[in-house]
Amino acid sequence: MYSVFDDIRDYLDGVCASSPHEARLGREEFKKEVHAFAAGYSDKDYEDICRYANHVVFNSLDQYKRFERKDAIDYGLRINPRHSELDVAIYDPCAPFSRLGIISDNLPDKLPEGITGLHMHTLCEKNSDAFARTLRAADEQFSEQFKQCSWINFGGGHHITRKDYDMDLLCNTLNDFKKRYNAQFYLEPGEAVAMNTGFLAATVLDIVDNGMKIVIVDTSAAAHMPDVLEMPYRPHIVGSGKPQQKAYSYRIGGLSCLAGDIIGDYSFDKPLAVGDRLIFTDMAHYSMVKTNTFNGLTLPDIIYYDEAEDKILHHRKFGYQNFKNRLS
Repeated sequence: MYSVFDDIRDYLDGVCASSPHEARLGREEFKKEVHAFAAGYSDKDYEDICRYANHVVFNSLDQYKRFERKDAIDYGLRINPRHSELDVAIYDPCAPFSRLGIISDNLPDKLPEGITGLHMHTLCEKNSDAFARTLRAADEQFSEQFKQCSWINFGGGHHITRKDYDMDLLCNTLNDFKKRYNAQFYLEPGEAVAMNTGFLAATVLDIVDNGMKIVIVDTSAAAHMPDVLEMPYRPHIVGSGKPQQKAYSYRIGGLSCLAGDIIGDYSFDKPLAVGDRLIFTDMAHYSMVKTNTFNGLTLPDIIYYDEAEDKILHHRKFGYQNFKNRLS
């Protein structure tokens, strides 16, 4: 949501990108450093991404050797320390047979000429204890290569804005690492920037009973919040509780034709009725970037609330042309 970059630019040195489009958006709208990584680059993607990126990270030695180096770009390699901290396999870059990162067996002690840094991204929504354990594992495997780096990127998944996040442990871990390696460190706070922000407002369209009360809303897990199905992830609804926790329990489902378009099971203090509004929270990170027009469903409007001015700004409204223009 580049319209709020002015609100966060003062706190970050740049952006990370996984495609030419993301890199261009970061360069043109965030206007600071751009770090780029992709599991693979086509000739065109590489040429495009080099127009915008300060750092370009490759997923393999073969990819690095394939492309001609450009002036004013720092090149790096992604490493895989083979240390898993995640419970959900689809989000685990260190799962067995991962396609992401070079394992220590395949990386020579002397880094290839032109490689100035290493990158690893192994976490998702984790506290600093997970990072400390991961860094120890990486240090055991890549210490010779770390000595040759002018920069090291520790990737994303650091939940640094969470209330229980151990910031002292993060700082101590980084300071200890800095004593051994004279490199510039980068973190990609990512979701921590937008954690617990963003609301998706849905309306109850119907309530059916097929053995339990099922609410149909004018939104869709498949189209508007795919992480609910992929992760899986259960977004919070304002005023709700877990199933059976409150007096009235319901399963909340979307309006698409996918049988599994289920957002989750919830309970409420009062019975729901057609026309009620349900407000889903924490919707400003992976929901917005993964929305799609499956079944021709209309994308949610993008609205910004300025608390200081107590004013609503209607940034974007989507319609038929957004659906049609993607198809032919």
